Amino acid sequence: MKIINLTVELIVGFFYLFLIVKFVGKKLINQISPFTFIASIVFGELLGNALYDHKAGVFYIFYSMTIWGALLLAVEFLSQKFLKFRGVVEGNPSALIKNGVVDREALRKNRMNINQLQSLLRQSETFSIREVAFCYLEANGSISILKKSKYQKTTQEDFNMQSQAVAVPVTIIRDGEVLWDELHELGFKDTWLKSELSTHHITDYKDVFIAEWLEGDGLFVQPY
Repeated sequence: MKIINLTVELIVGFFYLFLIVKFVGKKLINQISPFTFIASIVFGELLGNALYDHKAGVFYIFYSMTIWGALLLAVEFLSQKFLKFRGVVEGNPSALIKNGVVDREALRKNRMNINQLQSLLRQSETFSIREVAFCYLEANGSISILKKSKYQKTTQEDFNMQSQAVAVPVTIIRDGEVLWDELHELGFKDTWLKSELSTHHITDYKDVFIAEWLEGDGLFVQPY
């Protein structure tokens, strides 16, 4: 008897879940905001817990999923009608890099550090901050990047250019601290670094927010 009841509940829950997701929309599946991410988890938990709770029958599955689905539809409706409500529920993008300069205050507000920003950039096939004109942290935690014009993608075949060796940028100063291992691995010394920083009118390492070295392009420095 229990197997028959469970089978009926699974079939009902499966098709009802399919219908609700169809009505709620693709946003629930794509999880394009923190709210939809949590909503999708709770939605699945409601069905799963109801199926394996012996005291909960088909009616309770219908009831719980209907209420939750109705709330999701209400939120979607209000988000479409009211801009302020949409901002509260879905959040707004934050500009982490503006005109090639990292916005430290925006990093702080989003509880991020420069290491995490560099990691997100690398995941987006951007290995140096110097390449970025604008970078936005989207509501779902992903980043959108607009590169500087000279770093935007072109093919070498467009200009009949010969292939060149590819170099990886190396961070040698981060948050005012020199990464000595990286510096020495590049074959540079303290005197060289001081000389390079002096060309940027910087005398103290602690005044540097981030400094990157790229072979063929030199040292990129952003002070505090």
